[in-house]
Amino acid sequence: MDLFKIVLSLLFLFHLGLCRTQSEVLTVDVHSAKDLIRSSHRYLDVRTEEEFKKGHLENALNVPYCFFTPEGTVKNPKFLEQVAAVCNKDDFIVVQPRLMTDNGKFLKGCKSGVRSLQASVDLLAADYKNVKNMGGGYAAWVDNGFTVKKPNDEF
Repeated sequence: MDLFKIVLSLLFLFHLGLCRTQSEVLTVDVHSAKDLIRSSHRYLDVRTEEEFKKGHLENALNVPYCFFTPEGTVKNPKFLEQVAAVCNKDDFIVVQPRLMTDNGKFLKGCKSGVRSLQASVDLLAADYKNVKNMGGGYAAWVDNGFTVKKPNDEF
């Protein structure tokens, strides 16, 4: 078997493993997420600190899953360590992202929800037991008229 076929086979197996792991993530709609948060689930916002400061849910925990750099998007190498500082592995956690532009508009398309899904995969792989991904993210929360905390609310 030549090197190309070996590499192709390994990539295929990796992809299967990733898909299987992603399929284990339970995604709930924003209304279910709101009910879960009211009933004891912690809300983990995996957006960047800059995005979080523009608006977030009351009592949300912010642990960025990635950072935007001039070279591109870079995964936060301390993500699991930072989550462990604020959550126990038995906590009930709802994970949420959503990309927001500087003018406060939400980016639509393929990037939406990718961070929360990957963050959920990583949390489940690290033995967090009760992780749920909030479908639609922060944009769905806002679109449904649910309460958010904005910078001018904090003063």
